[in-house]
Amino acid sequence: VQLQASGGGLVQAGGSLRLSCMSSGRTFSGYTTAWFRQAPGKEREFVAGSRWDGGNLYYGDSVKGRFTISRDSGKNTVYLQMNSLKPEDTAVYYCAATPRIVLSALRLPSSYAYWGQGTLVTVSS
Repeated sequence: VQLQASGGGLVQAGGSLRLSCMSSGRTFSGYTTAWFRQAPGKEREFVAGSRWDGGNLYYGDSVKGRFTISRDSGKNTVYLQMNSLKPEDTAVYYCAATPRIVLSALRLPSSYAYWGQGTLVTVSS
């Protein structure tokens, strides 16, 4: 599985961006997918996740109500819609995928077998 993330850029505070993560080699069917982010000098942080069975969606506390994760199965693509962006959202954003995992492991970077290359999001104040 190869993941290609795109859609990052520079945006003013309060603006929106949509990140995309396309899978080549196979579909996301049966896979848990997630977005993480990492700001300079900080650990990689869970942003949003979509469980392998298409059940509930999960979000980090800092983005809840502003970000939305979704999938387009026909395009083998996972999206992260980011609204009401804040300067503290500035980071490199990574998409990740792995075969089905237990819910308790969903927010842990170490749970994911496949990673995209990262896309930089910069939010100016």
